[in-house]
Amino acid sequence: MASTPALQVHSARLWDSLMALAQIGATDKGGVRRLALTELDRQARDLVCGWFREAGLKLRVDQIGNVFARREGSNPKLAAVATGSHIDTQPSGGKFDGNYGVLAGLEVVRSLNDAGLVTKRPIEVCIWTNEEGSRFTPVMMGSGVWAGAFSLEHAQQARDSAGMTVLEALRQIAYEGSVPCGPSTEHPSFHAYFEAHIEQGPVLEDANLPIGEVIGALGQRWFDVRIHGMDAHAGPTPMHLRKDAMLAAAAMVQEVNTIALSHSPYGRGTVGSLRVEPNSRNVIPGYVQCSVDFRHPELEGLIDMEARLRRFAEQLAAQNRVDIDIEKVTEFAPCKFSNSCLDAIRQSIKTFGLSSMPIVSGAGHDAVYVARQSPSAMIFIPCKDGISHNEIEDALPEHIEAGANVLLGAMVEMAQQ
Repeated sequence: MASTPALQVHSARLWDSLMALAQIGATDKGGVRRLALTELDRQARDLVCGWFREAGLKLRVDQIGNVFARREGSNPKLAAVATGSHIDTQPSGGKFDGNYGVLAGLEVVRSLNDAGLVTKRPIEVCIWTNEEGSRFTPVMMGSGVWAGAFSLEHAQQARDSAGMTVLEALRQIAYEGSVPCGPSTEHPSFHAYFEAHIEQGPVLEDANLPIGEVIGALGQRWFDVRIHGMDAHAGPTPMHLRKDAMLAAAAMVQEVNTIALSHSPYGRGTVGSLRVEPNSRNVIPGYVQCSVDFRHPELEGLIDMEARLRRFAEQLAAQNRVDIDIEKVTEFAPCKFSNSCLDAIRQSIKTFGLSSMPIVSGAGHDAVYVARQSPSAMIFIPCKDGISHNEIEDALPEHIEAGANVLLGAMVEMAQQ
């Protein structure tokens, strides 16, 4: 029988921390509404930063509000091994999305403290600002600025629906730091970065496995499709003489699904938004705007999906006597995570005697931007019914514990290098 590893997380303490944080912005349905840079976000930041200080961590806050909590190593000149995520939520969010990654990192530190273990490299736990993008865009804002995906000024001047800028909101909650964003001579790129997260999908639960070794994240291309036909009376206008924008849109929706299925198993295609005009029961729609969301783990796959969509649109426009315009509005390149980080994760999985599978993230995460600057990888655990971005989001305590133990083992291995 395999022996139990001496160094493990304190499962009940991690769970209690998650439940305490979930009280800030708690909803009647058991979820959390805690939008980025609101008063509730300030309260959550204050709570977690208080826990960081109690664990002996030294804090610094950068100009976009990212928080870095540092546990010094025996050689402070070495680049740190880091972990983290976010604590802002969706308007109807859950207890675990993002929050788990931050508090699992805190639990790693607490467990190292309990064991009296000093790592060679420093350990850092990060809280990244505005990952969700619910109040301000772009999404994954804090990690994006840190990684150089977009400028500090661009992020600071983003406005919410009420007209408040990110910079104003940061100052209002007193989390505009003075530390420049991004790696520096004093704080270089991380030696390794790990992010623990609920899967936000059903794959692990369906496979009855507690851990996913996240090998990368799907690239994304988002489009706005505008179909111009002709409004006309539903009664007097014969079917063969119509310029029905909705009929063309229906074919477009079906084709998006067909394109994604042809790129199985990781291709994704979604039409999530549809606007119809004039939206009247007895008028043939003259205008439809819909969104298209394509995702694929390879750049070549994304290119093919986009090309097929555009070719289909040309044919569809001619067949239905409508005009179709396709505008690309967002693009994220596919992300492949670091082999060295994945090796550390797999060794930790083996040490704890857990079962796992390789998995690709279908969602964006802070680790995707961090990977532009530092070797990175993610650890997934199942969530109930694959549901996330929902107040009923849930995860089992034993999976919470398993993921945190894997994180602990992987970080210690990399931090002793």
